[in-house]
Amino acid sequence: MQAGARPAGLITMMIEDGHRSRSHGLRQDVVDAQAAAMGLPLFRRATSWNEYEANFIDVLAEVRAGGVDVGIFGDIDLQDHRDWVERVCATAGMRAMLPLWNEPRLDMVRECIDAGIDCRIVSCKAELMGKEYLGQALTHELATSLESAGIDACGENGEFHTVVVDGPMFQRPLVLEAGEVYEHGGHWALDYHVPSPLTKA
Repeated sequence: MQAGARPAGLITMMIEDGHRSRSHGLRQDVVDAQAAAMGLPLFRRATSWNEYEANFIDVLAEVRAGGVDVGIFGDIDLQDHRDWVERVCATAGMRAMLPLWNEPRLDMVRECIDAGIDCRIVSCKAELMGKEYLGQALTHELATSLESAGIDACGENGEFHTVVVDGPMFQRPLVLEAGEVYEHGGHWALDYHVPSPLTKA
């Protein structure tokens, strides 16, 4: 946006039943609330891992039909990821842009924090990080602490995932309620949800 681009929408891939995001395990109501807070349309596809690529190309084609010809991806330096997004975008008649490519990882975290992006850790690899990290805001101090422990502060290697609850694009911050902590596939996860109006005091 600072370079003059205008976001046209968001894409999120969901698990087979459509109730949670594929990689981060976020509930549908959380993903919907993020899109609403940014005033952007959300394009979703429910998919298995086996059909992920075909369904991703399908949602790109839908976006392309609406006049969008560039997809923005946040990969930093994983070449396999870059090759994949460039290939699927080309298949859908779009161009992939990776504005963070080859930037120093820790610098990228610090730039996001300084820009006012507020994100919380929602899952982490159990062998690397304890469940006490869940729900913590990613701050300068935490980023430095993670790097000192040999954990990438971006989580670029899959060490952890975050959910953004506020930032420059948000018209209002997200109000999320933390649910249970659970373990799946070697990861600790925190089940955030949007509180029902009926449960508010």
